[in-house]
Amino acid sequence: MLRWIIFVVIYFVLGIYTLQALRTLTRYPWVYYFFMLMSLLVLGNFIYQFTMGETPGRVLSVSKSYAFGLLLAMLAFKSITIIFLFSEDIFRFLAGGYQKLFGETKEFSLPERRRFLSAIAMGIAALPFSALLYGMIKGKYNFKVLKYELEFDDLPDSFNGYRITQISDVHSGSFDNREKIEYAINLINEQKSDILLFTGDMVNNKAEEMYPWKDLFSTLEAKDGKYSVLGNHDYGDYVDWETAEAKSKNLKDLKELQREMGFDLLLNESRYLQKGSDKIALIGVENWGRGGFKKAGDLKKAVADINKGDFKILMSHDPSHWEDEVLKDDYHYHLTLSGHTHGMQFGIEIPGWVKWSPVKWRYKYWAGVYEELGQMINVNRGFGYLGYPGRVGIWPEITVITLKKRTLV
Repeated sequence: MLRWIIFVVIYFVLGIYTLQALRTLTRYPWVYYFFMLMSLLVLGNFIYQFTMGETPGRVLSVSKSYAFGLLLAMLAFKSITIIFLFSEDIFRFLAGGYQKLFGETKEFSLPERRRFLSAIAMGIAALPFSALLYGMIKGKYNFKVLKYELEFDDLPDSFNGYRITQISDVHSGSFDNREKIEYAINLINEQKSDILLFTGDMVNNKAEEMYPWKDLFSTLEAKDGKYSVLGNHDYGDYVDWETAEAKSKNLKDLKELQREMGFDLLLNESRYLQKGSDKIALIGVENWGRGGFKKAGDLKKAVADINKGDFKILMSHDPSHWEDEVLKDDYHYHLTLSGHTHGMQFGIEIPGWVKWSPVKWRYKYWAGVYEELGQMINVNRGFGYLGYPGRVGIWPEITVITLKKRTLV
């Protein structure tokens, strides 16, 4: 309860500052009243959804996500405004103090706010506010196909030109537009890759979230099959289950659901992909994440049936597994495919120029292709979204990787 009180107080303090900027810019009372009404509605909806809504507790529903997204947009607007106004207040206070000490009247008074500074503050604050709203309306379904050609010295000849489509982090419990998801499924199939690999987080929390989308994802096609692994959200660890049996059943249902959709779910297992006399090993581990994330992945168990010298593709949901365990392993994993980070669903990317997101402070390998010790990883930015119901700058991704045999010059 105390946390809610502190949060509400901070929210209103931010609102008072923003209201001052509005009063400096315009004399129309309806503008102030509209801002106050919107501010109260956003706060009230957020409190309702997270205390008395249809899904109380930690489970994120679509309505909760939108309540959070709108609050985030409003807080971004207010926070940037207050940076400018608070800086101005420091100047005003110093100017008032100088007037009292050295001025003719010897009275302490604050100079009026400068209109142009309030205009600058509101204009800059409108940028993230608009971007966050755009991310909720359009950005979350702004699917991008990212294509890479990766070269390897020891790729078996028959696999030269082999195409892999990777998707990750579906988070089906967040979807709210069937037409857009159908478009994305068609986009995946249009790539006509040899194999489709899904690297975890099919749902937010419960298997039932995938039921409305089962028919669509069942239409995904790849001539050499569809393979998947589990992500941290697939285990149902973020739900307050009534019984351990209910949680166990949920995981069992999700595993069965993936198989019904045509995915070969790899649970610390491996498969060989064969073309003529050549083969490559496909390995899938359960989730292994640094920190408090589940560490069910068992790399040694997963490679028990393959040879050390095989060309290997590893599916592992969390890129911290690659950094902490895979790179140090005795086996050489030519290519690892991960997801998990979502690129934080927010950042700036201009191909060839800029790639930045706050998530880089948490994950060294957070989006795209990296190479270390002669081994590569692709971190997919994610198909869906979680928490904030949108994407800004870091768009939903469908990865197409073409394996190439490096030619000696």
